[in-house]
Amino acid sequence: MIVVTAPTGQIGSRLLGTLLENGEQVRVIARDPARLADHVRERVEVVKGSHSDAAVVDEAFAGADTVFWLVAADHRAESLEAAYLDFTRPACEALKKHGVARVVGISALGRGVAENAGYLSASWAMDDLIAATGVRYRALTMPTFMDNLLWQAASIGKDGVFFAPVSGDRKAPTCATRDIAAVAAGLLLDRSWEGTADVPVLGPEDLSQNDLAGIMSDVLGRPVRYQRVSMDAFRATQRQNGWSEAMAQGMVDMMIAKETGIDSAAPRTPEGTTPTTFRQWCEEVLKPAVTA
Repeated sequence: MIVVTAPTGQIGSRLLGTLLENGEQVRVIARDPARLADHVRERVEVVKGSHSDAAVVDEAFAGADTVFWLVAADHRAESLEAAYLDFTRPACEALKKHGVARVVGISALGRGVAENAGYLSASWAMDDLIAATGVRYRALTMPTFMDNLLWQAASIGKDGVFFAPVSGDRKAPTCATRDIAAVAAGLLLDRSWEGTADVPVLGPEDLSQNDLAGIMSDVLGRPVRYQRVSMDAFRATQRQNGWSEAMAQGMVDMMIAKETGIDSAAPRTPEGTTPTTFRQWCEEVLKPAVTA
C-alpha cells in the first residue's frame, strides 16, 4: 500500500496516474475527494481530511508500506515552523506507530549552504524530522519549478512581463513538476533502496530570467521581458495577497538565498538531470495557459 498526500496537486495527480498504471494499491489523503477524477477515485482508497490531522494520518498510514509526503505550506501560518514542522509531527508519530518502511518527500536544494533560507530551511528541518522516525527516506531536492510561472500567466499574456526579485542574468536550474512526479514514482515503485538521502531534480539546463524571457518570446510569438522587483516590493505583494508576515519573510529569505546561488549548490549529474526543457514546457503548458 502506497499513501499519496496532496493527490490533486500538480505533482500528486501525475504521480497517481503512474502508480495506478503500474497496478499499485494506493490510498490518498484528500481534503476534498470530489476534486479527484472519477476514474481515479474509483480505483483508490480515500481518507478525507488534512494530512496535518493526527486522526487522518493514523487511519491513512495503517497497513501502508510507503508514503509520498508533500507539504503545501499555508501562506497564512503564524510561522515557518508551524507551516512545516507542526504540520508534519502527527505524520511522524503515525509513521512510527504503523511501521511504515519508506517515505519519499518534496524538499529543496542547498542543505548546509545557508543558515537562514526561509522556506528552504523549513523544508530541511522537516526532512530531519521525518528521517528521525527511522524510516528509509528520500528527499527530492528541487530548484524553482517552471510551473510557478503559471501564477503570472495573465501578466505574461496581457502585458508581456513577469516579475521576481532576483538578478536577470543569474543562471540556475529549473525543473518541471511532471519530471518531479516521474522521479517520485520511480522511487515509490522501487522497494530496494535503504537509508536516507537527497535526490536532486535539476531539469536539463541552467537558465537565467532573461533566458526564460527569450524562450517565452519565441514560443508565444510576442515579446516577453523580465522585470526585477525589490525584495521589499516582493514582500509587500505577498502581504497584500493575504500572506502572514512570517510566511512573507520566509519567501524573501528564500529568494535572497536563490540570489546568492543556493540552487546551484548541487553538482549537475546525469542522475539529477531530468528531461523536460523550458522550451518544451512553454510549448506544452505555458502557451495553452496564456492563450486560454
